[in-house]
Amino acid sequence: MAEYKPVKVQSFPKLGEKVTKDTSYWKNFKAPIQIKEFGAVNKIDFSPVPPYNYAVTASSRIHIYGRYSQEPIKTFSRFKDVAYCATYRDDGKLLVAGSEEGSIRLFDTSGRAALRQFDGHTKAVHVVGFLSDKFRIVSGADDYTSKVWDISSASEIVSYNEHTDYVRCGCTSKLNADLFVTGSYDHTVKVFDTRAEKSVMTIEHGQPVESVNLFPSGGLLVTAGGRYVKVWDFLRGGQLLVSLRNHHKTVTCLCLSSSGQRLLSGSLDRHVKVYSTTSYKVVHSFNYAASILSLALAPEDESLVVGMTNGILNVKHRKREGARELLQQRRRPAYRTFVKGKNYMPKQEDFIVSRPAKTYLKKYDKLLRSFQVSKALDAVLADSARKKPPEVIVTVFQELNRRGTLKNALAGRDEKQLSVLLSFLIRHVTDARFAPVLINIAEMIIEIYMPVVGQSSVIDRQFLKLQNLIEKEIDLQEELLEVLGMMDALFATMARKNFSTEFAQSVLNMKMTSCLNSI
Repeated sequence: MAEYKPVKVQSFPKLGEKVTKDTSYWKNFKAPIQIKEFGAVNKIDFSPVPPYNYAVTASSRIHIYGRYSQEPIKTFSRFKDVAYCATYRDDGKLLVAGSEEGSIRLFDTSGRAALRQFDGHTKAVHVVGFLSDKFRIVSGADDYTSKVWDISSASEIVSYNEHTDYVRCGCTSKLNADLFVTGSYDHTVKVFDTRAEKSVMTIEHGQPVESVNLFPSGGLLVTAGGRYVKVWDFLRGGQLLVSLRNHHKTVTCLCLSSSGQRLLSGSLDRHVKVYSTTSYKVVHSFNYAASILSLALAPEDESLVVGMTNGILNVKHRKREGARELLQQRRRPAYRTFVKGKNYMPKQEDFIVSRPAKTYLKKYDKLLRSFQVSKALDAVLADSARKKPPEVIVTVFQELNRRGTLKNALAGRDEKQLSVLLSFLIRHVTDARFAPVLINIAEMIIEIYMPVVGQSSVIDRQFLKLQNLIEKEIDLQEELLEVLGMMDALFATMARKNFSTEFAQSVLNMKMTSCLNSI
């Protein structure tokens, strides 16, 4: 009996992503550190002064973390209920936070007890912040009001009651000490000047507003609500510049990079998108394990901190350039270590012993050798769940087809096994590298399991998903063929014009030559 030859995995062209400067820059982070908080993380704020500690608001506590600490170095827990939106002052000495009970507390970052308590809101305070003069506080609450407070006297200066729904986000201007912005669930963003009795500008976002952010120049405002991130021009009276719809679920938070050239947005779809502030195109994307509620960047983009609904705080630190250079300078084995003995030529009296290399078969190869085709397919599909490359599975499909046992391997499957197979098809059937093989597999599966359709809701949903996917791919291919036809017609027209031009030029040259010869 001939020796069994293992299945040789075919090499397919790699569909690698385009590497850009942004890709290299935003991927230059270490493995993330995950810290478990007591509840959903609703706010992260970095101190503007060294050593750049950051405040994390979750549940009824505010934790202060050091740059590289995995345990809080300080905790403020004088809240009876949930705390919201702990924010640093520009000098990093004071910290203000709202609460579910409607009060606002002011803390000294070097102490523990609250310095001031501001009472006046009747419902939860979700928005607090310092005006740039450092002596006044702005707040917004679920009682539809926005208020300005004096720190020294703990008294209310002015109150605005223009929103018709919860005030859930806000920001203050770094250039104008009297200007601040609030966003509400009534779909509007209002700009207030503390010297005026009412708002000076109203912007219609179109969805409940979850986050607002002012550019450092003060000329552009970014709002997030629903699936949209919108940029507005302040200097043109709140004119809409661009509307971005790159998320699949509600956008909950916004953040600017240190240079102001990149805008980050976090969403309930578990993604953080990085936009260029010149072209407003997505230049990079991060994927997380749970829905995102808050995010913040450290100065110089040294750390990226993301808070999620499951109470996990995800911290990524940028790799140090010095450590990378030190690693490169580390002594490597000398070249002669690797080539030692390679050039040795055996002498006439030497006795050469050949030791054949032992080959170890994969699990699916062992099963194929014993003709257990169905179990071999199960084994390779189980490997796919552990992030194995799809090329291996496609190669096994081709081997089974070559043997003529592909239908036998696909038949007789229970709901779980068929679900795994359909999941693989849904993931890769539109991949141009595998489509010729996987479309044939899909046809066989439909032919085999058509009589039992309707007995499992899980399998029915997967069949419908596969059908929709293939229909979309067919529509896309038809559109591409139409575009290709238009381009062919265009190129043919251009070629005819070039040909007629060249022909006329050649005729003209022949006439000139004949005239010169006659002369």
